[in-house]
Amino acid sequence: MPTKFSTAAIRYGLASLLAVLGLCAAGHAQQRAQQQVAMALLEPPDAPSAMEPVRPVEPVELKPLPEAPRHRRFWDRENTLLFAGTVLTSAGDFVVTRNNLQGGGQELNPIARIFSGSTAGLAVNFVGETAGVTGLSYIFHKTGHHRLERLAPMVNMAASGYAIGYGLHHR
Repeated sequence: MPTKFSTAAIRYGLASLLAVLGLCAAGHAQQRAQQQVAMALLEPPDAPSAMEPVRPVEPVELKPLPEAPRHRRFWDRENTLLFAGTVLTSAGDFVVTRNNLQGGGQELNPIARIFSGSTAGLAVNFVGETAGVTGLSYIFHKTGHHRLERLAPMVNMAASGYAIGYGLHHR
């Protein structure tokens, strides 16, 4: 017997599928109408059927391309400072969290809660978090998203800074 949740999920899934298919059909019909209008414009009914001679092709002048901007290095001064700040705030978050856990507190982050059973597990969590932020930033760098490259460690520092303040306030 299906539960209320599975029945509702199936209904919403089918409704979503029908909506997407309906939008696709409307887009396809609009595209066909545009193609028919374009064909009607290309072939007027009173056009002569004789072919006209084609003009000779003129050679194209080759111009040198402008110099492309040089791609900057990943480990420049700003990124080095950002990652140093990420390491420091993660280390501070680790120390405050470990002290609170040893004093009978609990980890509020559901992902970090898995690792909070031991000091080594907690350290692995914070090292992994720092490595993940650095890796994400490198992916943004390689794909040309340089603002996101710098935003990732800033967001991590803000979150760790908030966690430090929250942990110190709720000792």
